[in-house]
Amino acid sequence: MQGCRMRCRYCHNPDTWKLGSDACGTTATVDELLNKAERYRSYWGPDGGITVSGGEALLQIDFLIELFEEAHRRGINTCLDTAAQPFTREEPFFGKFERLMQSTDLVLLDIKHIDSEKHRWLTGHGNEHILDCARYLSDINKPVWIRHVLVPGITTDEEQLTQLRHTIDTLQNVQKVEVLPYHTLGTFKWEQLGIDYTLKDVAPPTAEQIAKAREILIK
Repeated sequence: MQGCRMRCRYCHNPDTWKLGSDACGTTATVDELLNKAERYRSYWGPDGGITVSGGEALLQIDFLIELFEEAHRRGINTCLDTAAQPFTREEPFFGKFERLMQSTDLVLLDIKHIDSEKHRWLTGHGNEHILDCARYLSDINKPVWIRHVLVPGITTDEEQLTQLRHTIDTLQNVQKVEVLPYHTLGTFKWEQLGIDYTLKDVAPPTAEQIAKAREILIK
């Protein structure tokens, strides 16, 4: 879904950042999306369904509620891929988020960096809202997969990874932790959009770095 407030330095979809009249993409109704998705029911099997990502899907939470509630009416499993930056316990967002969770089967939660100041450098925002969302999801026992992008020299520090693991250990609902190796496949989009890609000299992580991160984060 279109729109994101964060400006992750390694984002491979910077074309999804903007909302409004100058945004790219197309509009669609709930029925149009689900009718298209249901063509693949035979591929899903009995437990499959839809995953909504972005951009940041929570910026369009009203539509997301409609989509997931109708998906459940049709017997379709729902998964939300989010960095949770818009999350707040203030109204009206929090009431909407509570309602959304009633029709959400799984949350893929991206934690970009456990240190808030380094998270701000990496994404333009601190991580306080994201970690608060993680705690709330634990409180309601919503199934969550934690995802962490491994960027050499930025998110590969073993102390930081250990701190992230300790945070994950405080959550009661984490079913899986995924280490996602940094890649440069989206850099051409930055060039086309005329945006400076500040990580152009950063290479993908080595097999050893990936193995070490998985050793720390995945138990």
